[in-house]
Amino acid sequence: MAWIVLVIAGLLEIVWAFSMKQSEGFTRLWPSVVTIGAMFVSFGLLSWSMRTLPLGTAYTVWTGIGAVGAFLVGIVVLGESANAMRILAAALIVAGLALMKLSSPG
Repeated sequence: MAWIVLVIAGLLEIVWAFSMKQSEGFTRLWPSVVTIGAMFVSFGLLSWSMRTLPLGTAYTVWTGIGAVGAFLVGIVVLGESANAMRILAAALIVAGLALMKLSSPG
């Protein structure tokens, strides 16, 4: 169950990263509200998952989901660059996440 909660927390990290970009420096109300709300819930779920998962594993997976997810949203939604070096970097993050999951109990 902790892994499911952690993945949801990571997905919410993608939401708050994207909505923060949309908030234009917290100058737009609704994207700012979504950012703060998603941050609050994401941090709460991360904290809950850390009750049973090791700190290093939980935090690494959470930030990795957020980083790769934000990278993909940037490419797909915002039209950011998808060059080979950036794709390789994202692939290495995903490989690291898989290894972290395989090496952790739970």
